[in-house]
Amino acid sequence: MRCLMIVKGTADSEAGRMPSLELVQAMGAFNQEMQKAGVMIDGTGLKPSSKAARVQFDAKGTPTVIDGPFAETKELISGFWVIEVKSLDEAISWAKRIPQLNGQGPANIEIRPYFEAEDFAYLGEAASA
Repeated sequence: MRCLMIVKGTADSEAGRMPSLELVQAMGAFNQEMQKAGVMIDGTGLKPSSKAARVQFDAKGTPTVIDGPFAETKELISGFWVIEVKSLDEAISWAKRIPQLNGQGPANIEIRPYFEAEDFAYLGEAASA
């Protein structure tokens, strides 16, 4: 099962404050550990929303571009990993090991499993009925 481990934004990440060298090194080691275990597919930190844009569609499908920064820090993403694991429990186990160093602030990690082909098996059943 593939999962997205989302690192929620903070006031520090939105201010563009870079993590300490110690935390960057610890994250690098953690990423290497996940790669060696064959779990990590992709992952990176993201620039603050002041460097971002949103494309919002109205009810008619007309797009509007909204430049950052965006107000709700708790709803923003400051980084992510895409991992492939056997279960949600395994994903949680990896998330619990994400380096957190004193003085680096709180972190909130959300784990979201991907929809996979088997989740849409009902579509084949409906087509054959």
